[in-house]
Amino acid sequence: MIGKIITGKSFNGCLKYCLNDKLSEEEFGEQALKNRAEVLVFNQCFGNEKELIQQFNEVRNLNRKLSKPVMHITLSFAPGEQLSKYKLGEICEDCAKEMGFNKNQFVAIYHNDTRHQHVHIVANRIGFDGKTLSDSNNYKKVADYCRCTELKYHLRQVLSPKKFLSKELRQTNRQDQRKDKLKTDIKESLLKAFNFHEFEQRMRALKYEVIKSRGIAFRDKQKVYTKGSDVGFSLSRIEKLLELKPSLKVQLFHKEEKIIAQQKQDSRPKNNLQIIKTNTPDLTGNGESDMKIADEFIKINSNALEILMANEKSMSVPRELTEEEKRRRKLKQRRSM
Repeated sequence: MIGKIITGKSFNGCLKYCLNDKLSEEEFGEQALKNRAEVLVFNQCFGNEKELIQQFNEVRNLNRKLSKPVMHITLSFAPGEQLSKYKLGEICEDCAKEMGFNKNQFVAIYHNDTRHQHVHIVANRIGFDGKTLSDSNNYKKVADYCRCTELKYHLRQVLSPKKFLSKELRQTNRQDQRKDKLKTDIKESLLKAFNFHEFEQRMRALKYEVIKSRGIAFRDKQKVYTKGSDVGFSLSRIEKLLELKPSLKVQLFHKEEKIIAQQKQDSRPKNNLQIIKTNTPDLTGNGESDMKIADEFIKINSNALEILMANEKSMSVPRELTEEEKRRRKLKQRRSM
């Protein structure tokens, strides 16, 4: 379960968003999104959208100094998890107790506009006594509540935000479907492209904006910005991959997938090295060189690319040229002496 929390200024805008229908033909079609909102819990409030906005604003006026009286929490469940509306309401009430607004006005709303279940909780940070609910450590509180709820209801467990984890757990990779899709789309575009211009065109066809400066970043159709380095594709790595033949790109990606799969099964790096050295295909026709590539690949991806490119170039350069280079180097050394 993933919990998100924000504070805002307007009950009008927040409640209208949570309670009204949303039209989008992109994934579900208009009919599927009608009647998308259903109220699960009323606490210290009641009625329709207009009545709720009026009631929340009346209590808000008890403390006009507070600029952001709106607390908006979203609780999202993993795809495939289906909880009854009774349990969803129970989870929302538990959240209110843990976060400390169970005596304030709040309304919990179920949405059916995505493939995974999720609920919205809109709460008034100002109580009937005029006191303000603190927003200190809100992100940590929501993360802790989600971890407890996963255990209580036997839900799929996910990691808390990295800044709240121990140093050891921060090294654990987190599954991010958006980044996984971006990584897959980058791979597919690189396999089909022979230069950066072609790569950029293919990414744009997949609805990504490519932002290139000193590094590279991508913005998807939902306007989410992601650095290329965050998904393992820095600008330098992309440029090096574009210089390789398609067959070498395929073998390199295949090697990467095997390493990742093995790391998930066994966290011991020595075993990973042994499996890679014995089971991966020989890219150069030389078993020792292939093991060297595997070793370097584990240390840093760019090193593996450099080795592959060096092997490719060495296979295409005539022997006479390499001998000539050696002679020139010897002459330079003699002159410097």
